[in-house]
Amino acid sequence: MEPILVVMAAGMGSRYGGNKQLDRISKEGDIIMDFSLYDAYEAGVRRVCFIIKHDFEEGFREHIKSGAGKKYETYYAFQELDDLPEGYALPEGRTKPWGTGQAVLAARDIIDAPFAVINADDYYGKEGFRKIYSFLTTKADATHNCMVGFEIEKTLSENGTVSRGICRASNGMLADIEEHLKVGKEADGSITDTLPDGSKIIIPSDSPVSMNLWGFGLEYMDKLKDGFREAVGRIIKEDPLKGEFYIQSPINEEIASGTACYEILTSSDKWFGVTYKEDKPEVVAKFAELKAEGSYPMDLWG
Repeated sequence: MEPILVVMAAGMGSRYGGNKQLDRISKEGDIIMDFSLYDAYEAGVRRVCFIIKHDFEEGFREHIKSGAGKKYETYYAFQELDDLPEGYALPEGRTKPWGTGQAVLAARDIIDAPFAVINADDYYGKEGFRKIYSFLTTKADATHNCMVGFEIEKTLSENGTVSRGICRASNGMLADIEEHLKVGKEADGSITDTLPDGSKIIIPSDSPVSMNLWGFGLEYMDKLKDGFREAVGRIIKEDPLKGEFYIQSPINEEIASGTACYEILTSSDKWFGVTYKEDKPEVVAKFAELKAEGSYPMDLWG
C-alpha cells in the first residue's frame, strides 16, 4: 500500500489561547497545515488521515473538502479521552488529551501501510517531506524507522519557551530522544531548558530536534498499543490529570534493546509555527513571502 500521512490536529492549543489548527494565516484563507499538505502531495503522498476532535469536526471537514480534499484520499479519526486500554477508566477530573502517542493510536483501524506523522500547526518545509516519502517507499519496515531532524536554533519562538524532543545522534542514527518542556534562548545566546524546580540546563546548540515529523513502518502501531497500555497504568498512579504518552515514548527502549533503528533525515529548512498568539504576525508575513517568491501558488489547490 502507498504510504499514508497522519496529521495530528486534536491539540488544545493552551499556550496559543485558541484553536490554532483552523486559524487562517493568509488572505487566501490558508491554514498552516495546508502548506504541509501541499508539500507532502508534491513529494508523492496521496492519502492522509486527520486526527481531530468532534467539537470542531464540521469546520475542519469543510476546510479540507474545499482544499486538499480535491487532491487527497482523506480519512478521519478522533482522539477521545476515554479511548483507553481495556481495564482502565478515565480519571475523574482529567480534561487533557493523553498525548501524541494516543492521538496516532486513534487511527489504528485506518493505518494500513508505512506512515508519516506531523503536527497540524507546524511548518516543516519541502525538504523533509521529500526525504521521508523516499524513506517510507524504500526502507521502512518493522526495524527501520526515521525522523526528520531540525536545527534547534531554527525551531525556537521569540515569544516564550517551547517543548522540544532533543535528540542525540550517532553516525546519522538516533541514539536517544528526550522531551524538554521549556526550551528557550537566553540573553547570552545559549539555549536552555527550565526544569520544574526552576533550575536551568544548557542544551547544545548543535542538537538535532524532533518536531514530530516521523516515518514508521506499519508495525510501529503495535508498539504504540503496547506502550500506551503500560504508560496509562503509570500515568494514573503518578500524574492522572496531566501525564502524557508521546509518539516517541517506545523509541528509546527499542534503540537500547537493538530491536529497531531510527535514521535521522536532516533538513536545512527553517521550521516555524504559532506556539503563541504573538507568533502569528511573523508567520503570516513568512507565508506571504513564500507565495510572492513562487515557492507556493497563490491558490494552493486551484
